[in-house]
Amino acid sequence: MQEKNNKIVNGEAITESKLDKQLLKFRIMKKNLSLIGLTFMWFIGFSQTIVSTSSENKNVILEEFTGIHCGYCPQGHAIAQSIKDAHPDDVFLINIHTGSYSTPSAGEPDFRTNFGTAIANQSGLTGYPAGTVNRHLFSGWSQGSGTAMSRNHWTEAANQILGVSSYINVGVEAEINVSTRELTVHVEAYYTGDSPQSTNLLNVALLQDNTLGPQAGGNMGNEYVHMHRLVHMITGQWGEEISTTTTGSFIDRTYTYTIPAVYKNVPAELADLKIVAFISETHQEIISGNGCFPSLTGFLYANDASVEEITTAESSCSPVDFSVTLRNLGSDTIENVDFTYNINGEPDQIYSWTGSIAPMKTENIDFNNVEFTPSGTNTINVSVNSDENNTNNTLASAFVDSPLSTTIVHLELHTDSYGDECTWNIKNSAGSTVYSGGPYGNNQTVNLTFYLGLDCYMFNLIDSWGDGGGAVTLEDSEGIQLYYTNGVYGTGESQSFTSYSVLPEFVFNPADGSLNVNCSSNITITFNQPVRKTDDSPITNSDIASFISLTDPSQTAIPYTGTINADKTIITVNPDQVLSGNTVITTTIAGSSIESYFDDAVSETVSAFTTVSTSGLDNIAESIDIYPNPASDFLEIFNADGAKLSIYDISGKQIFRKNSINNLEKIDISNINSGIYVITIEINGKLTERKLTIVK
Repeated sequence: MQEKNNKIVNGEAITESKLDKQLLKFRIMKKNLSLIGLTFMWFIGFSQTIVSTSSENKNVILEEFTGIHCGYCPQGHAIAQSIKDAHPDDVFLINIHTGSYSTPSAGEPDFRTNFGTAIANQSGLTGYPAGTVNRHLFSGWSQGSGTAMSRNHWTEAANQILGVSSYINVGVEAEINVSTRELTVHVEAYYTGDSPQSTNLLNVALLQDNTLGPQAGGNMGNEYVHMHRLVHMITGQWGEEISTTTTGSFIDRTYTYTIPAVYKNVPAELADLKIVAFISETHQEIISGNGCFPSLTGFLYANDASVEEITTAESSCSPVDFSVTLRNLGSDTIENVDFTYNINGEPDQIYSWTGSIAPMKTENIDFNNVEFTPSGTNTINVSVNSDENNTNNTLASAFVDSPLSTTIVHLELHTDSYGDECTWNIKNSAGSTVYSGGPYGNNQTVNLTFYLGLDCYMFNLIDSWGDGGGAVTLEDSEGIQLYYTNGVYGTGESQSFTSYSVLPEFVFNPADGSLNVNCSSNITITFNQPVRKTDDSPITNSDIASFISLTDPSQTAIPYTGTINADKTIITVNPDQVLSGNTVITTTIAGSSIESYFDDAVSETVSAFTTVSTSGLDNIAESIDIYPNPASDFLEIFNADGAKLSIYDISGKQIFRKNSINNLEKIDISNINSGIYVITIEINGKLTERKLTIVK
C-alpha cells in the first residue's frame, strides 16, 4: 500500500493523508468495540484502497435493453447518455442487446451475449427500448408489471435513486495486460449500514465502447457508434454471493479473466473495454455500483505503429478513395506518421499525418482521389516509417475495377410493405447527384432508364429503417448486371460503375429486305442511345426530313411526316399516303448528319423493303364498306363475308384479329385508344388495306 501515492475512491483520486483521515474517523466511530474488534477493523481499514467508508447516496446502474433494428433505440441511447452526462461519477450505463430487434441479418454483427436474455426476462419488458434503473420497481412506471420502464421515465427514476442513501459503497479498479490480454479486476465494497438480506450478490460486467455497426433510425448507416455494450459477466449470470452484509463488513475481491479476440465474431478492442461493478440484494434490486476504465500494461514497445487494415469499396474506378486503419501498439501516444503508398506498383506517394493516437487505440486515415491505371485486380500498398517494431509497418490490399457500363442504365426496383423507407441516388465522380428517387408506395415496382455521360458513378440504395426491402436490379443497355440484391440490404448498399462510349447502333422496322409489308406501314428507326445533330443541337421533328429520305424505285421522294420521341432514341417516318403495292421502298439516313452524345457520327445507311402485292385488290375494295370512319366505340364491316380481318397500330403491332367475319360484322373498338390504325381484310387470298381513325 505504501508504494501507491494515490488511491481511487468511487472514481476519485485521494491522497494518502486524506485516506489516513478517513481511517482515523473510522476508528473513532468504532471506539466502543473490544480490543480484538478494534485490531480486526484496523486491519480491514488498512486494506481499503479504493472504497469510501463514509455514508453515501446510491449510484445509478441503468440497464438499457436495445437492438440494431430498433428504430427508437437511438433516442433511448441519447436519453441514457444525458443522464450519465449530468452525473458522470454517479451513473453507469449497461446496454444489453437482446430480443428480436437485436437479431442480426446476413452480414450484420451480432452484439448479443449469453447473459442478456435472462436479465431481460426478469425485467418484465414489453417493448424496446426498455430500461431498468437499479432493477428497482417504480410504481406506475412499469411497461408491464416488472422493473422495465419506457425511456420517458428513466431520467426521473435515476434522479430518485441518486437521492436515496445507500448502505453499501463500491469501488473498482482494473488493468489489462495487452500482451497476454489478461484482465485483472479489483473490487472493494464497504457496508455503512445493514442489508435487509443475509446474502447479497456482487456482479462485475465487462462492457465495450465505440463499436461501429448498423442501427435502424440512427441516420448513420453502418457507422453508428454503439456504446456501453455488455460483452461478458465476469461473475456469471447473477454474480458472486456475499455472505457478510452487516454494518462494517468489508468485501475485497480480485478477478482475472483472459479477454478473447472476439465476442460472436465482433473484435474485442482492449482500449474500448470498461468495467461496471454493482451489488444487488436479489436478482432484481441493485443497491449501488461503480465503474472504471482499465489501465493498460504489458507493452512490448514504446513506439509501435501497426498498419491494421486498408479499406476501399469492393470495386472502384480511378481515382479511388481508401482509408488506412493505424493502431498504436506502443505505450507512447503516436502524434505523427509518414505514409508511403502506391497502387499497382506505380510511383510512390508520401503523406505526412499528424494527430493523436492513444495506446491500443486506432485511427482511420483517409486517402482521397488517388489516380491509378485500372488492371482488373488492383493492389494498394501502404507502409509507415520505421519504429521499434517494423514487422507490422507494411500492408497490401486488393480491389477490382468497377464494372463497365454503357451510358444507358436501367433500374428495376421493388418495394416491400414499407415503401416510404426506400430511396436511392446516382452520384458522379464529383459527388453530385445526377438521378435520385423515392420514397415510394408499398409493394410497388419501379422501372427507370438513365442516360449518363462518361464518368465514374456510385449507385446508393438506402433504407431509412435499416431492414432492407424488395429486390433491386441495375443493368446497362446490353444486359450487363451492375448491381443486384434480393432485398436483404439492411440500411443500404452502394455500387460503383464506369460508363464508356458505345457507337450508335439502330434498327429499322420494317427491317432491311422485308417482304409483303403493309402498304400503310410506318417506318421506325430505333437507336441504342440518344442522338443529336452533328452541331450538338437537339433533333426536332422539323429536322428529320433534312437527313432521312423515303423514295420509290424511280428515286422519287415519298412525302412523309417525321417525329422523334422525347428521349431522342426513336425516329418515326409516317408516309402521307398509302404506299404502292408490290413496290420497293427505300429509307436512307444521310451520312454525318446525326451523332451520339459522345460525338460518334452515324454513317450513311440504306434500308429497303417491299410492300405487299395489290393484284385484284380493286374489285375487292369496291365491294367492302367500313363504317363509321373516324370511329369511336364500334365499327361495322359490310360485304366481307368469310374474310380474315386484322387491325394494326402505326408501329405495325397487331391489336385485333378475327379469322372469319360475317357479311355484316360489328366490331367493339371501345378499348382501343385514339389514333391512326390500318385494317387489313383478306378474302380468297386477296388483301385490301384501309386506314382507320379512332377518336374518343
